[in-house]
Amino acid sequence: MFIQTESTPNPATLKFLPGQTVLDLGTADFPTVEAAAKSPLASRIFAAGGVSAVFFGTDFVTVTKADDADWQHIKPAILGAIMEHYQSGAPVIVGEQSGGGHAEHSGEDADIVRQIKELLDTRVRPAVAQDGGDITFHGFDRGVVYLHMQGACAGCPSSTLTLKMGIENLLRHYIPEVLEVRPVAV
Repeated sequence: MFIQTESTPNPATLKFLPGQTVLDLGTADFPTVEAAAKSPLASRIFAAGGVSAVFFGTDFVTVTKADDADWQHIKPAILGAIMEHYQSGAPVIVGEQSGGGHAEHSGEDADIVRQIKELLDTRVRPAVAQDGGDITFHGFDRGVVYLHMQGACAGCPSSTLTLKMGIENLLRHYIPEVLEVRPVAV
């Protein structure tokens, strides 16, 4: 098994490409060791040491290192953990996979929210996945779109620029009711 790695715009996060399907559908975010309890793969990666967060896409794993960790020291252990997992035949996630999607929204602005989600799914999320992350809809209130940033996007130095100059401009261009975009921590 050959696992490729790619850097991301976030220097604290690396993208690992195992050459196999990670998730059949959606994404999964494990911001803590406790959140990783339902995932044998995420648990193994956290056990490698020096890891502060793990995120899965359909064909990639992004790993965020702890502030005091050095990639030169932890990368081999993470590669080993991913390889061991795939050789073990264990599932990536035990039980129902949940998450990775947009928050539900109903009410008088449901049509606006449908347009926002459609633009996120077709224009934003594929580009962000290339960098090892995901952005999901969290809410819409009085012209403000709230988005949840995951994987390499969470804590990325350029995430504010991506939100304001990229996503906000895109949404405002197509949907005049959108006035601003803000990140939200979940």
